[in-house]
Parts: sequence; structure tokens; C-alpha cells
Amino acid sequence: MKRAKSAICVIMMMFVISACAGRTSNDSAVSMRENGSNGMPEQEESREEVIVVDELLLSVGDKNLSVEWEDNESVDALKDLAGSEMKINMAMYGGFEQVGSIGTSLPRNDSQMTTSPGDIVLYSGNQIVIFYGSNSWAYTRLGKITGLNEKELEDMFGNGDVTICLGLN
Repeated sequence: MKRAKSAICVIMMMFVISACAGRTSNDSAVSMRENGSNGMPEQEESREEVIVVDELLLSVGDKNLSVEWEDNESVDALKDLAGSEMKINMAMYGGFEQVGSIGTSLPRNDSQMTTSPGDIVLYSGNQIVIFYGSNSWAYTRLGKITGLNEKELEDMFGNGDVTICLGLN
């Protein structure tokens, strides 16, 4: 009796799984196959590989930087601009940041904040700022450079003007 209930449950699960399988493309596909040893069906999962597209990349010279980008309309607009690789000439300012003109205005959602080394922000809607120090002002947050400590950030951005490159993966 227990075995019959288990078999019915498995069959019902097959119907539920097959009904739901076509609804989302990123869900794992579940297939049932007959196991030769006891004749009972067993679940076998196969995962679909998801490739991330339109990831915004930042580089300085020949060094690609790891960045955690914000999920906002400013970053989306920056991705649109960076579609065919975009170079921005940056200039040191105030002894704590590099500032460069984007050449156009992006959507903005400024809020008062205190930045820290590695922060990437939008200033006045048309300038990108990368901090190797700290400042308090109203900016739109774009992202944060990860994987570099404060000294590495200061060495990279605090010793003269730089050119950054934005592109898509």
C-alpha cells in the first residue's frame, strides 16, 4: 500500500513538474527516468547554464577592475553608452577623487552620502567620479570597485590623471 501511494505521488509530481517546466527559462529542468535496478522512477536534475550579458566592465590602462554595479537607471544608461567601448579622460580633483565628463547627461537620483575609497558615482548627471579618498556630497551611486585596498586605489588613482575604459562583456 505504501509503495502504491509513493508511485502515485511520483506520477503526480511528474505532471506538476511537466506543467511548470515550460513557464520559466532559467528554472532547472527535471526529467524522470526508469532506474533499471528497482523499476522506480528517480529524479535527475539538469541545470541550464546562464550566461550574463551586458555586464559593464571598467579598466584603467591594461588592468580590468572588479566592480559591483548598482541596479539603477543611471547604470543602465551607462551600459547603453558603453556598448562600443567608451574612454573617459579623468582628472584628479581635491586629492581624493578622479572626475571625468561622460559627454552626455544620464538619469540621476542624487542623495546625500559620504563616499569611501572605491566608490563610483555620477555627479551633476554628466560626470563620473571614482574615489580613492572620501567626500560628502549629493551623488547618484553607480557602483564600487572591489578587490583593491585603499593603498592600491590611491596608487592607481592618486598619482595623476588617468583614462578609464567602459565596455560591455
